[in-house]
Amino acid sequence: MLMPEDRIPAHLTTTSPEGLLVMARGEDGWCTALDPLRMNCTIYDQRPDTCRRFVMDGTYCRAARKDYQQPQAALLP
Repeated sequence: MLMPEDRIPAHLTTTSPEGLLVMARGEDGWCTALDPLRMNCTIYDQRPDTCRRFVMDGTYCRAARKDYQQPQAALLP
């Protein structure tokens, strides 16, 4: 969920079924701000507060990277 103070380009956001402003996801399920080739955020300096609280190399981060490396995930761009 994005906060009012988050300054995210509108083309990277969407409204959830609950009416909340959130980061949009591509057809592949990844955040639209993610560069799929480099696996990094294209708006890192202006990323939302939710993303800032995501701990790099934390448990969830390592699990997401492991899933990405699985054969079915290799089909993601």
